[in-house]
Amino acid sequence: MDSHAIALNHAEEPHHDHPAHLRHHFVSLEQQNETVSFGMWLFLLTEVMFFGGMFTAYLIYRNWYYPAFVAGSHTLSIVLGTVNTGVLITSSFTMAMGVWCAETKRQKGLIVSLVLTLILGFAFLGIKAVEYQEKFELHHVPGAHFDAMSFVHPKAEAGQPAEPGLPLDMARKTEVYFSLYFAMTGMHALHMIIGMALLSFMIVKAARGGYSHGNIAFVENFGLYWHFVDIVWIFLFPLLYLISRHQ
Repeated sequence: MDSHAIALNHAEEPHHDHPAHLRHHFVSLEQQNETVSFGMWLFLLTEVMFFGGMFTAYLIYRNWYYPAFVAGSHTLSIVLGTVNTGVLITSSFTMAMGVWCAETKRQKGLIVSLVLTLILGFAFLGIKAVEYQEKFELHHVPGAHFDAMSFVHPKAEAGQPAEPGLPLDMARKTEVYFSLYFAMTGMHALHMIIGMALLSFMIVKAARGGYSHGNIAFVENFGLYWHFVDIVWIFLFPLLYLISRHQ
């Protein structure tokens, strides 16, 4: 048999099936998933360093301007902060259920879990919007209209004695507290918005059966992202709302 005939025989041999979701530069789905997961963990590491820097700045400034930070934290609502904490913890549970449904090929369960996670995300942002609105009304947003005098002469709540005011120079340092408050909670909210956009994409894809054939790496890695965002809030809540509230 000449070389031309051999080439024709090889051309007629059937090729192995190539999964549609396997990229051409990976040997197997296992290698592809391991690579994607490794990249996700690297991304989360950069996020830890990013938020860790803000947490460090907060603790340093809190040590420098302790009375101002205590006074600033007293203006936050523990009730709303606690409710939001419960909302995010519940969303972590629904997201974990979504990953489990994807692993066990339960399409309806996956869709329901993702929808519930999205709804809880909207609930969190809605409550945070109420808190932000209050800060605008009280002129506690850093900038030209920031009202430091409200901490020099704090108003008494109904039936409660007025809290002692701060010296003017320390009252002005409350603007540092609210700058960090808006920076940290704002960046956290931005991560929530990005996550909710990805959730919407996943819901549409899940409804079309996109995760019914074993390709669930995206769902698993997104679950890591969502849990990380929730963990960041678990640190923000006590730092901003709870520490020194008894004073």
